[in-house]
Amino acid sequence: MAQSRIVSNLMAAAVLAALPLVTTGQTAAPGATSKVPRAADGKPDLNGVWQGGSNRIGTWEEANGGGGTNATTGQITPFAVRGAPEKAPYQPWAAEKVLESFNRRGIDDPMARCLSPGVPRTTTMGLFPMQIVQTPKTIVMLFEVFHVFRVIQIDAKHPDDLESSFMGDSVGHWEGDTLVVDAIGFNDKTWLAGTGTFHSDKLHVIEKFTRMDQNTIAYEVTMEDPAVLTKPWVQRSTIMLRPGTRLREYECAENNTDLDRYEKLLKDESVFRRK
Repeated sequence: MAQSRIVSNLMAAAVLAALPLVTTGQTAAPGATSKVPRAADGKPDLNGVWQGGSNRIGTWEEANGGGGTNATTGQITPFAVRGAPEKAPYQPWAAEKVLESFNRRGIDDPMARCLSPGVPRTTTMGLFPMQIVQTPKTIVMLFEVFHVFRVIQIDAKHPDDLESSFMGDSVGHWEGDTLVVDAIGFNDKTWLAGTGTFHSDKLHVIEKFTRMDQNTIAYEVTMEDPAVLTKPWVQRSTIMLRPGTRLREYECAENNTDLDRYEKLLKDESVFRRK
């Protein structure tokens, strides 16, 4: 795992994942004049190394002030706006399950067991960079965390022989300057966003990636799951370009101390009592 981005244990990931996503607007702020980079085919160019869950412009070091997504340094993108994210519309029984996980301090976080964060959590968590490689027919998203990847075929259909997986199956198409990605075929072993935000294998995710300027991709994700949600859950955030950053090796199991700590917490019932 890259030393500059080591987190002492994955409990930090659970805490950061519980923070609300940075909400964003789709309209440029006054004075924003940066042009959108374009690929040879005229589509917005999404190539580069990026950080989700942030609204700060600059290199990784400039935007994060030493690591994490709570940094207060760096200029904020003009496309980020303040506002409370939409509350997760869980069915009553499912909301109780989420609350139970929260009260247990997220000790059942799948990431603690070195399992993939899934979609959209991998994109929005922000602890580690991701790289987008774009061609006219295929977009590949490479994630440093858990060395997972997504291959998004443009103007394609989902295969008929889908098998449930952590990252699902993704196909995409362009709507003007917005890349729209449709993802299905998930298992039920990941969380969507914050602590305990579970889903079923009926999850359907629709993502919209809109490059707004040199530094910013506006990201909108709609999560549909009739088994646990009462309606589609929409979240918006920004994905920020991180020039000079590269993906490095990440190994979870070798450095993971969470499991031992979680086993101790499970034996201490006092940590779960509501105050």
